[in-house]
Amino acid sequence: MQRVYLGLGANLNTPKKQLDDAVVALKNLPNSEFIACSHYYASKPMGPQDQPDYVNAVACINTFLQPEQLLDLTQAIELEHGRVRKAERWGARTLDIDILLFGEQVINTKRLTVPHYGLNEREFVVYPLQEIAPELILPSGASIKQIANNLPLNDLQQLPL
Repeated sequence: MQRVYLGLGANLNTPKKQLDDAVVALKNLPNSEFIACSHYYASKPMGPQDQPDYVNAVACINTFLQPEQLLDLTQAIELEHGRVRKAERWGARTLDIDILLFGEQVINTKRLTVPHYGLNEREFVVYPLQEIAPELILPSGASIKQIANNLPLNDLQQLPL
């Protein structure tokens, strides 16, 4: 069984509800156990600024699934929630689920890069991850605390429950 951290984000079609629904779907993944989800956080969009702010969170599961099996299932959840994959990078979306960490594995395939390539640079990932796993050490040897201590909040705001 592997401990997996997933980044969740949405900025279209009632983003909080999109994340609520994603958490329900994650709780129903086969051969997996849902562990926790951070608070939700409001963040400014990356890339084009002519889109709504995001709502982000990080969820944790334990799973017997293989990395690409989990990727297939999370992409299916995205599609069920109206996700349309466009050529535009960092565009608006109904739901985004990223595999941030898969145990201590380092994965570099055509479809999947783990640890997620932007993990260390994105406050909307680092702070929610630190919330649910404050003692986490990444495969690089860096601690989530060290990364958070060196990463500005950039207007990231924890949303009320």
